[in-house]
Amino acid sequence: MTTAAVELIDVGKVYPGKSPVTALRDCSLRVERGAYLAIMGRSGSGKSTMLNIIGLLDEPTSGEYLLDGEPTADLGESRRCALRAHRIGFVFQAFHLIGFRSAVENVATGLLHQRVPRRERRARAAEALEQVGLTHRAWATPNELSGGERQRVAIARALVRRPALVLCDEPTGNLDTASGEQVLDLLDELHDQGQTVLTITHDESVAARAERIVRLDDGRLDESTPTSQVAV
Repeated sequence: MTTAAVELIDVGKVYPGKSPVTALRDCSLRVERGAYLAIMGRSGSGKSTMLNIIGLLDEPTSGEYLLDGEPTADLGESRRCALRAHRIGFVFQAFHLIGFRSAVENVATGLLHQRVPRRERRARAAEALEQVGLTHRAWATPNELSGGERQRVAIARALVRRPALVLCDEPTGNLDTASGEQVLDLLDELHDQGQTVLTITHDESVAARAERIVRLDDGRLDESTPTSQVAV
């Protein structure tokens, strides 16, 4: 069996407090390299917690998580940061762009933790913007861009790292229908090029773009119907 891009084995997550909150319960999931997976669920189902664990932004309370076959339970923070910087690209619903920086400068920030020389950062950022079709908007600031363009800049910022895994958090949540379709088309292209793409969403039409869907309900994972059977 080949090494999976992502493998969760009986992963659980409990947030401590006077009334502890169980966000994930014995979740097992295997995502092959080059796959396109959607994780669906209502608000509070545990989607964001799972994305944060997969993205090494949080740690499970129980179980095991392997990234490209590497166990992550005993990693120090420096190694976790290195893995995030080199293997994972993040695309968030809220874009998280720096308002006073141009598109190309925002994309180049994705390389700050890779110790890439400044001139190379700029060149790779320009290449990433070309990949998402925004070369002509390279020097525009976020307030000069449409919502769809901002999200494409955010995708370029993820791609500039040349990551093994792209994680998307409700990537069309703040977009109109036409802009959302453009972003989903771009994710389709990344998958067709062999990129591993994992999206969390509550939207059936977004999930239908993936080749596989799993659902989270009260912190538990269930395999969904094949994409071709999902109503949109």
